[in-house]
Amino acid sequence: MKMDLTDTTSSKINNALVQGRRAIGTPAVGMVLTLVIVTDEEHAYDALKAANEASREHPSRKLVVIKRVSRSMRDRAKARLDAEVRVGTSAGTGETVVLRLYGDVIDHAQSVVLPLLLPDAPVVVWWPVGAPLNPEKDPLGALAQRRVTDTYAAEDPLAEVSARAAHYTPGDTDLAWTRITPWRSMLAAALDQQQVDVVSAEVEGEGYNPSGELLAMWLADRLGVPVKRTVSEGPGLTAVRLETGNGPIVLDRPNGTLATLCMPGQPDRAVALNRRETAELLAEELRRLDPDTTYEAALKYGVERLSEPAAQPAAAPKAAKAAEVAEAAPKAPAASDASDASDGAPAAPAKKASGKKAAGK
Repeated sequence: MKMDLTDTTSSKINNALVQGRRAIGTPAVGMVLTLVIVTDEEHAYDALKAANEASREHPSRKLVVIKRVSRSMRDRAKARLDAEVRVGTSAGTGETVVLRLYGDVIDHAQSVVLPLLLPDAPVVVWWPVGAPLNPEKDPLGALAQRRVTDTYAAEDPLAEVSARAAHYTPGDTDLAWTRITPWRSMLAAALDQQQVDVVSAEVEGEGYNPSGELLAMWLADRLGVPVKRTVSEGPGLTAVRLETGNGPIVLDRPNGTLATLCMPGQPDRAVALNRRETAELLAEELRRLDPDTTYEAALKYGVERLSEPAAQPAAAPKAAKAAEVAEAAPKAPAASDASDASDGAPAAPAKKASGKKAAGK
């Protein structure tokens, strides 16, 4: 069921939601959170489609905030709010309200959104594109317990990662970080099987996405070893190589779907490492609403430090650091879930343990 409201108010939108639920015979509200999507007309369809798919796992009220820029000065001075209210099958699992803001009301979007939030339920704000440098200071971000951005969509991803580190507030997260969850899980599982001294690491992947930098910073922060970032043709991340005292541990994925895990003293194993869609990434982020301290530590390590030699701790051996990685990383990734986007300074791709060419070439 869909209702169009022109030049409306938040009160009228709430009344339309109640009438819509009654009309379809579900007066009760069975939603677990409010998801606020801040986007533009160009990306609104894809963002809402991903949110509807994610709502199958997390029933929610979805508020899509679209700020429309008027062409003339007279129109920009006139405030107006249009809305589309969707309930039932057209809204996924939950309810959807598409808000189009015109004129002066653009600068007061939080006043429109606040009366529409579900009472006593968490609030998550997601910027598919055009995220503010400091999400927590944004008027809409200030309403949320969790703020989701995507540095993959930024014009300068590396500069965006540095800005996220400078303005990090507990509750911030990024889909570029979510994309590397299966990689972190697989590497942690590999180090959990063999207690070895890791002496260096290398992350290889595309050169225009930030997931590679985030994975490299996570390894450097947890292992305390130098981590090299090299560039391949992709897709996404293509390989991670850990040099150990027993030989190299290599996770190689040249085609974006199937990876090969090579470990000293063991036969090579094929593992499913598919790249995931935005809906799966968003659903993963909605599973936890507490601060992600692992993301914070990796983010604050700093992109610029990847090219510097890592300082070796005097007391803690590298094998203990490897165990630390296994403990801190997410456990047992789903066999079919994996994705990433990666970025970094161009360099010559490293050779794999098997002697093949760098993955993705």
